[in-house]
Amino acid sequence: MLALRPNCECCDRDLPPESSEARICTFECTYCAACADGELGGQCANCGGNLERRPIRPAAALVKYPASTERVLKQH
Repeated sequence: MLALRPNCECCDRDLPPESSEARICTFECTYCAACADGELGGQCANCGGNLERRPIRPAAALVKYPASTERVLKQH
């Protein structure tokens, strides 16, 4: 199950579970669309994989399976 990390690892922008601006790689490294499409050029800064739009977990499922609250921020 996806962790749904709460922020962009590059700029620390908030990315709530319902955000259509979140991008992830296969390791769930998480970025906002501006960083993913801009300075990262669609490629994960950690693993080099491609970045795709993160799926949105329905609100009812968030009750049983909440999003992560652990923030990750890396200097790229």
